[in-house]
Amino acid sequence: MSDYPVVDLSVDELLTTTRSVRKRLDLTKPVPPGLIRECLEIAVQAPTSSNLQNWGFIVVTDTAQRRAIAEVYRRTWDVIVTSPFAVANRFTHDPVRNRQQRKVSDSASYLAAHIGEVPVLVIPCVELIDGDVRLTGENSNKYWASIMPAAWNYMLAARSRGLGTTWTGVTVLADEEMRAILALPDNIYHATTIPTAYYTGTTFRRAKRLPLDDVLHHDRW
Repeated sequence: MSDYPVVDLSVDELLTTTRSVRKRLDLTKPVPPGLIRECLEIAVQAPTSSNLQNWGFIVVTDTAQRRAIAEVYRRTWDVIVTSPFAVANRFTHDPVRNRQQRKVSDSASYLAAHIGEVPVLVIPCVELIDGDVRLTGENSNKYWASIMPAAWNYMLAARSRGLGTTWTGVTVLADEEMRAILALPDNIYHATTIPTAYYTGTTFRRAKRLPLDDVLHHDRW
């Protein structure tokens, strides 16, 4: 039982309408700490690689902390958005898909400008084990295989309780600066920054995706 109102959604509705929310985050409405905790209780029920549970979650609500993260976020986003591999530069050969990419980029730019105003930033982290001293291509699977399901559980729980979220990779590109802000030990890595706020409006729809038959393969690629 939830201590907070739960949106009446079927499982399929929850899974197909949990969108990346950026422009529709309510920047003025406080989010109860207990509600975040409730969502994180669901997050830690996610499957975890080898049952390691070597995860941690930093909930940032302090104004100065959010502003510090926002400054790093905006500065890093300014580099990303001007790179040849920016979201808006994808699929330029396909006007329809590129138009959607530009919408996503516009939404992401809005978030970059306002992330310091988002009332809660949830930062899932992983703890290195087994003698690992840094994340590499060889060892990352056992970490990502745990933290990504947990983060998605959190985002689904948030959606079902009227909160909007989005997975962002921007701060990961500024690891050293984030370490200083969050006082992360050397063996702790943050996996993402998840802005969390009540969302505005009530309508969320299925996303436009490539047809399943375009990406479905049987037995071999």
